[in-house]
Amino acid sequence: MRKNIKLTALAATAAAALTLSLSACGSSSDPSSTKADGGKTDESKPLIVAASPSPHADILKFVQDNLAAKAGLKLEVKEFTDYVLPNTATQQGQVDANYFQHVPYLDDFNKKNGTDVVPVVNVHLEPLGLYSKKDKALTDIKAGQTIAVPNDPTNEGRALQLLAANNLITLKEGVGTAAKLSDITDKKGLEFKELEAATVPRALNDVDAAVINGNYAIEAKLVPAKDALVLEKAEGNPYANILAVKSGNQDDPRVQKLAKLLNSDEVKKFINEKYQGSVIPAFGKPAA
Repeated sequence: MRKNIKLTALAATAAAALTLSLSACGSSSDPSSTKADGGKTDESKPLIVAASPSPHADILKFVQDNLAAKAGLKLEVKEFTDYVLPNTATQQGQVDANYFQHVPYLDDFNKKNGTDVVPVVNVHLEPLGLYSKKDKALTDIKAGQTIAVPNDPTNEGRALQLLAANNLITLKEGVGTAAKLSDITDKKGLEFKELEAATVPRALNDVDAAVINGNYAIEAKLVPAKDALVLEKAEGNPYANILAVKSGNQDDPRVQKLAKLLNSDEVKKFINEKYQGSVIPAFGKPAA
């Protein structure tokens, strides 16, 4: 309970700091900073994008350093280390867009928070993986061990589906990616620890194994393609990470420029060369 209170307080502090810092430099909710005469978007103003540090911010910084100027786009990247503030900041106009999540997570967030953030374009996939500092292979996972999983609904369901696909647990039929711990019909002797997704890598020393989101694995200096005991398959995977904006801002010319750049051959090459299969290009229109 004390840990939960601490995390909530930190999130609140971060939100306040974000509001103050963006107010100081002129946020997208400030008409003088984002609107030109006639109510049209002022394309001379920077597009402020909230992003997870890696790989999202890294990809955006590649665009910022190598592609944006030629496209006539001023791009500003704000890094976040949680899965809540980027959407609330986008909804409130403190940033113009965000790039950190997949559509199932966004749909769930909108439903629970009454927000109307919408996807613009798919960019990449980060395969979810099972990691361990104690076991060297999937077959080493035994009854009595503890596995940490993300506690947000979509990523927990995704994690449980990964474990079920590799015969570590059995789930109720038809639960899909909405699976919860209560949907496990056979734990096969395993115990589970639910943690905020960003903190799961830090728990690796305290549990036998952990299901970690790709971006947080990379931040923790793990190499998913090499270090994971097992990874999600990319084929048919609905969890492509997206560029997202508040509904109504999809046609902002700056947003459209960024969407095009994020789906460019240059970005595809950058992702493939930098991440070596740990992050995979997944360009195109987001799933409905």
